[in-house]
Amino acid sequence: MTTPDVTVVVAVYNTMPYLTECLNSLVGQSIGRERLQVVAVDDGSTDDSGEELDRFAQQYPDVFTVVHQPNSGGPAAPSNRALELATGRYVYFIGSDDHLGEEALERMVACADANESDVVVGKMVGTNGRYVHQKLYTGNRDVTLDDSALPFTLANTKLFRRELVEKHGLRFPEDMPVGSDQPFTIEACVRARKISVISDYTCYYAVKRGDASNITYRADHLARLRCVQRIMEHTAALIPAGPQRDAVFKRHFDWELTKLLQEDFAALDAGTRRQVCEGVGALVDAYFTDGLRDGTGVKRRVRFGLARCGAVDELTRAIADESEHGAPPFLLEGERAFALYPGFRDPAVGLDEHWYEARETVTGRLAAGTKLESAAFEQDGDQLSCVVKLSAAVVGDMSSAVVALAQGAMPQSADKPGARKLGKDAVRPQRAGTLTAEPAPGGGTLLTARIPLAPTRSKRGVRLYVDVAGSGYEIPVRTEGRPMPLARRWGSIDPHRVAASPNTKGRLVITTAPLREPKPSVGARLRRTLSRSKRK
Repeated sequence: MTTPDVTVVVAVYNTMPYLTECLNSLVGQSIGRERLQVVAVDDGSTDDSGEELDRFAQQYPDVFTVVHQPNSGGPAAPSNRALELATGRYVYFIGSDDHLGEEALERMVACADANESDVVVGKMVGTNGRYVHQKLYTGNRDVTLDDSALPFTLANTKLFRRELVEKHGLRFPEDMPVGSDQPFTIEACVRARKISVISDYTCYYAVKRGDASNITYRADHLARLRCVQRIMEHTAALIPAGPQRDAVFKRHFDWELTKLLQEDFAALDAGTRRQVCEGVGALVDAYFTDGLRDGTGVKRRVRFGLARCGAVDELTRAIADESEHGAPPFLLEGERAFALYPGFRDPAVGLDEHWYEARETVTGRLAAGTKLESAAFEQDGDQLSCVVKLSAAVVGDMSSAVVALAQGAMPQSADKPGARKLGKDAVRPQRAGTLTAEPAPGGGTLLTARIPLAPTRSKRGVRLYVDVAGSGYEIPVRTEGRPMPLARRWGSIDPHRVAASPNTKGRLVITTAPLREPKPSVGARLRRTLSRSKRK
């Protein structure tokens, strides 16, 4: 019997009707059925999945090997059983609710053969709202764990050289309900001679089921915590401390551990919250190096720090407050800025203030916290001013703040307010009129700006300029549905009209325009007359 080029492993549990599309995508592969082995293990399905596997095995007996076994509680045991039966030069894993592009296996096997790759990652996309990280797929190339976004793509849905798998005895831990593919994938990538990426063809379509019953969406906090502990311990045994390990663990801090400390954390019972804090805190102590801490945004960093300190109440309050009211303001102190989360400079908590310090770009947080409170026009003789009151998500040293009218496009965003971090040499407007600051009732600062208006034709946005952590930011002012003042006419010799209105992005814009066009000069009238004569 000829050795197949690739064995596709399918662990199956109650995935009808998605399973049919999955299996059809396998038998329709351009690589040809004579080069393909499919080993499908039915892990005690209670729907029609087992019967569907048997139907395909009867129709394609030279391709399918089907095993039925009692339910094991996860994909690890059926995947291991399939590996025992695999005979292909390569092995490929597919979720039984997902499907492949027609040329996927042919392209991946060709890539592995041409490049002598032990692992090939084919481009993967999500369907039906399934999120799949895309930063790895920027070109066909070879990668490692520490020079690419590979750590954010650790599912086992890849092509592995079976010789590598068997040489190192790679198998899936059967006591992990979620994430059991990560120890397998990480070790394969560590031990691989070469890892290649195919980005110019969509090999894999990951499906989010209509009932969101994928096992990843069902595990509870403590189960997910235990699994990520196992993954990180396994990784630490493979990769010595240093940049490569940090590159892998950045994924686990940014994704798995962050997801344990989101809105649903506050709804957990007190005992579960305490256990989650203890578990996360132990991983922070063991693996959250200074490099990882400094490269993590202040929101995540503070949550990890509070968990590490066992400050369950402060952590719960930080999550609940941010969910209800948005991010807290920044305290500006010279060239430093601190996010005022619970526990800041609280000796009872004991978390160093550096955990609260903003070191990253904070455009989104500043834009979300900058909004209009009121707008009006005030006239003193021939001078008209726009009086704008706005709340800003900053407190402390406001000496750098300027509220001004400016032209030019701001960053666009479909669902988030936009702002801009200014370059060091960017020209910023000087303060015109007056600006006063006082504490805002809901936190932050209430700024009142009186901005003189010039009798010119213009359309300019109201923007806040402020320095945060040594960097300048330009922030548009959102109207938030606030009432606009009535349009105003001013000027007797050269009358103008001024109006305040929100633009299409909900940002405050001030428009001035002359009420009558100036009469053309004598020279202009003469040129117009001559032009008409020539046309005649």
